[in-house]
Amino acid sequence: MFKLINILNKRARFDYEIIETYTAGIVLTGTEIKSIRLGKANITESFCEFKDLELFAINTYIEEYAFGNQFNHKSRSERKLLLNKRELKVLAKNVKVKGLTIVPLKLHTTEKGIAKLDIGLCRGKKTYDKRESLKEQDTKRDLDRIKKAF
Repeated sequence: MFKLINILNKRARFDYEIIETYTAGIVLTGTEIKSIRLGKANITESFCEFKDLELFAINTYIEEYAFGNQFNHKSRSERKLLLNKRELKVLAKNVKVKGLTIVPLKLHTTEKGIAKLDIGLCRGKKTYDKRESLKEQDTKRDLDRIKKAF
């Protein structure tokens, strides 16, 4: 019925070591979900932050809906994420005590047309870790080229 949308944050897997992932609902207005269904969103620069005991996605870019009227949404605003209370407590404890970060990994729609945001509990990589992951990608690419030749 609906076209499935997958908007990835490729930068997150390079910059962070992902420890645990969660799927969260997202509170949106009508024009925001219409823009997401058109694929007009970007989550590369976004992050998640707690305010009281609620989790918000900050700096998430959802382009203004082209056919919207005066009640169109702001392109960059805080968007509330919907998780179970138990999951929120675990995330808040890990962020506060262990110094981990919550980063959006993927914005996608379900078969019913509902927008979901996959978030990851992450630890920042050091520069030598980043070099190591680049080296792994290069060797994998070379191996794939060799396999394709045969």
